[in-house]
Amino acid sequence: MKTLLTSDQIHEEVSRLGKQISLEYENRPLTILGVLTGSIVFLADLIRNIDIPLRVGLIQASSYRGTSTKAGTLNISADLLPEIKGRDVILIDDIFDTGNTLHGIMELVQEKNPNSLKSAVLLWKEDRQEIDLTPDYHSFKIPNEFVVGYGLDYNDDYRHLPYIATLEEAEL
Repeated sequence: MKTLLTSDQIHEEVSRLGKQISLEYENRPLTILGVLTGSIVFLADLIRNIDIPLRVGLIQASSYRGTSTKAGTLNISADLLPEIKGRDVILIDDIFDTGNTLHGIMELVQEKNPNSLKSAVLLWKEDRQEIDLTPDYHSFKIPNEFVVGYGLDYNDDYRHLPYIATLEEAEL
């Protein structure tokens, strides 16, 4: 395993993003939606760095299963989605890879009539993008390597790491 982003780099960037969102959404009804399960660490750290009132909601989406490193069918569950009609919404995800997950979730959320809808991702793999969609906020552009840590997993392991690392082929 090789460290790609240190915990200090991540902390600094999440703090910057929280301040930016605080300024842009001051005096607006903000809801932060986290995509389970990968974004949970990013979501927790980010909302602690946003110093305006907000609601938090969760939406579940998955396209990777077990030891697979290739996306499969996208499954979305909005059972935990709070009322967002008339609210400004920022959809938080851990990684923007092909763009299919973010695009699918944004379509579903848009049907709920938010006042506005933006996206924020921690990591962006530009070389893998298949959908013509640009995250409104992104923290790090990374190479096309399989990454773990800071909420991202491989076969439900490594989420606990406080940094982002790449797995070597032998580790997959």
